[in-house]
Amino acid sequence: MNKRTVLTGALTVGALAAHAKAPAVQPNILIIYTDDMGVGDVSFLNSGWVATPNIDRLAREGLVVRNYYSAAPVSSPSRAGLTTGMCPLQVGITCYLQTRAGNARIGQADWLDPSFPSMARAMKEAGYATGHFGKWHMGGGRDVKNAPSITSYGFDEYVSTWESPDPDPLITGDPKWIWSPRDSIKRWDRTAYFVEKTLDFMARNTDRPCFVNLWPDDMHTPWVPSGPFVDNEKSWTTEPNFRQTLAEYDRQIGLLIEGLERLGIAERTVVIFSSDNGPNPSFERQRTNGLRGMKCSLYEGGIRMPLVVRWKGHVKAGAVDRTTVLGAVDLLPSLCAIAGARLPEGFDYGGEDMSRALLGTPCKRSTDLKWDFGHNRFYNFPPTDRSPGLAIRRGEWKLIMNEDGSGAELYNLRLDEKESRDVASRNPRIVAELRSELLAFWGKRLVPPAQARK
Repeated sequence: MNKRTVLTGALTVGALAAHAKAPAVQPNILIIYTDDMGVGDVSFLNSGWVATPNIDRLAREGLVVRNYYSAAPVSSPSRAGLTTGMCPLQVGITCYLQTRAGNARIGQADWLDPSFPSMARAMKEAGYATGHFGKWHMGGGRDVKNAPSITSYGFDEYVSTWESPDPDPLITGDPKWIWSPRDSIKRWDRTAYFVEKTLDFMARNTDRPCFVNLWPDDMHTPWVPSGPFVDNEKSWTTEPNFRQTLAEYDRQIGLLIEGLERLGIAERTVVIFSSDNGPNPSFERQRTNGLRGMKCSLYEGGIRMPLVVRWKGHVKAGAVDRTTVLGAVDLLPSLCAIAGARLPEGFDYGGEDMSRALLGTPCKRSTDLKWDFGHNRFYNFPPTDRSPGLAIRRGEWKLIMNEDGSGAELYNLRLDEKESRDVASRNPRIVAELRSELLAFWGKRLVPPAQARK
């Protein structure tokens, strides 16, 4: 296991802490965190251009939250926000983790500091068996050779991909890239592999509650749905390949559901299905249901994600919450409350306990959701999808602006979810209030020193 010198970041003391009693029976918690899936990729939300019958089954048997947001519009900060309950800029991860030189160039850490809160660690301390199966992308890979082990974050077991500190050799035949024709587990079989590992872990731990991350690397490109496509690189980002890859991904979610039923643990398992960020490519916004933006954009298409919560007998089947505004940074305090786990004290969390909403009672949040992503100038997508670098949502209002406070755009998402009408000039008071909040938020960013190297 890799060890390192711990980064000492400035942690703001927060008042948020959970002291919930453990419930009579602690439920299993299974977080399915799809990679690069837009809200238009699932047929329980889209207009029918693609079908996902097994994911739809989760939606029919659970709760759908229509206003749910990832912590960032790209992988690493999104995952860090979900894991820690903190805004990514406060943990020093603001873009996808890459080479040491690339991370240094944009002023971010090489890995998530394990001294920050961790959902798995909180659950482990509450008596859970903890497993991570799938993509990590919070440290390790490329030339970062000394990132902390995944066990440093509270996981008992793990299997992960190339972008991790200890990748599984069966899926990393090429140590320099995300996949290879030499992989023992082929690209098109990866989700099946992670589903099998998840079910095996839960089957071996039926005597205690389980907390599991199932983080596939579908629906991220390259889309290689079967062997004949390995050498056809031009097809790897095309719609026909996407459709085939999505169909297989959906099939595996169905096998996962059947596996939970077969093990007799479906009724005591909270299943959370979502995505880390918006899609790329978006196929002219088909994959965002017409929402503006995509991966790496702070417009809605980049950060508004599908969210399903299924807990048989506890969450009403077929419920749809159209009013609650929920974020990935809320999941740590909310799931700690549901599991009876203690929320680590002394941190400035980006979210709040929204467990009532997860269990089916719509509620109004008391905190704003905030985002940063000032790196989208590096990405080639339509100018109308290229957002400024900071965003905040308060109620129906969403303000987007540059890091210096300029370029403010204001949208009323209740009336204009596609962000087509900027109403900043007609609402100067709201703009001023939200701009002030965003500038204070930007002032909390952590610029980490260079991390220990080997």
